Amino acid sequence: MTTRDLVRTALRALLRQRSRSAMILVAMAIGVAAIVTLTSLGEAARRYVMGEFASLGTELLIVSPGRSETRGLGLFVNETPRDLTLEDALALLRSPRVASIAPLVAGNAVVSSGSREREVPVLGSTAEFLALRHWHMAQGQFLPPGDPAQAKSVCVIGAKIREELYGPRPVLGAWLRVGDRRCRVVGILATEGRSIGVDADELLVMPVAAAQDLLDERSLTRILVETRGRDVLEQAKQDVIDILRDRHQGEEDVTVVSQASVVATFDRVLRSLTYTLAGIAAVSLAVAGILVMNVMLVSVAQRTPEVGLLKALGAPRRQILAVFLTEAALLSAAGALVGLAIGWLGGALIGALYPALEVGAPAWAVVAAFATALGTGLAFGALPARRAARLDPVQALSRR
Repeated sequence: MTTRDLVRTALRALLRQRSRSAMILVAMAIGVAAIVTLTSLGEAARRYVMGEFASLGTELLIVSPGRSETRGLGLFVNETPRDLTLEDALALLRSPRVASIAPLVAGNAVVSSGSREREVPVLGSTAEFLALRHWHMAQGQFLPPGDPAQAKSVCVIGAKIREELYGPRPVLGAWLRVGDRRCRVVGILATEGRSIGVDADELLVMPVAAAQDLLDERSLTRILVETRGRDVLEQAKQDVIDILRDRHQGEEDVTVVSQASVVATFDRVLRSLTYTLAGIAAVSLAVAGILVMNVMLVSVAQRTPEVGLLKALGAPRRQILAVFLTEAALLSAAGALVGLAIGWLGGALIGALYPALEVGAPAWAVVAAFATALGTGLAFGALPARRAARLDPVQALSRR
């Protein structure tokens, strides 16, 4: 019996049992669709997070007050012996490997214009922050350059703050009350959307010294450090640690992480999550495989005379085995193809509902889903096929 004959025989048998064949096909399709859809979602989330962090650049160092480390059985310890000051930030420019710095102070304050007011997140920084953050201006200019220790009465606001407090009125040059102080609006941030927990539309940015006075906070929340290239990133990191250690009486009491290491950590975590989702979805293929085995066992019982006739005509055991395994393979492959199509449609629907996500199943997931479905069908179809191949031709023809 040639391969063509095997396929024809299998197709005829499957068409005679349309309801059972459809049942197996649907079960396989659901399993494959689940794998493709969940991995698409996991990959989309990974790409989104990676894109958000990569937008900050890979030549960035983030300095935080306090030393974070793992001790003993994995206990996370964070100690803050002293504040991270504006003078500390300016001292980092002594390193030849540091291109620029942007000290940060964060808090919240009530802003008002006329009878309108609301609470907004306040960020104190310098003119360099805009370029380091890769943000853009919709109108006006960002914070003016100069001595960061000067508490200039200017601010930059997000688009939503502008709309809620000023409406259609002109904004540039207008006064805005922030807490118990007033500042002149010199610019409006372009709409950037929410990025790593910060929504530029609802943010107010002012000079770092002014923010410290407003929030009554001398310590910096963070210092962003831009290095002069990825090739000097580790050396710049060590320079930052050495400079701050000298300023803090020999104590290494800051945490310095590179943006690249943060990106790599998130990439590993989100890839593991995607693999886990694919594994969970693959369990449904095991259920489909059990269905394949049960349906084929019934099929073998109903087709006992047919098997007896084939064996009486001289068909060897391996040929009988091949007939039933071909049926299982055709059903599994068809179910996998339908599942891939459903999974693709599911991914397209998620992408339409959430345009920010770049939804698309990775190639490995498509190949793995198809191969797993096919392998599951053949593995669970092997037992019925072996039972059919072992039938005695005389007993099979007499339905015993």
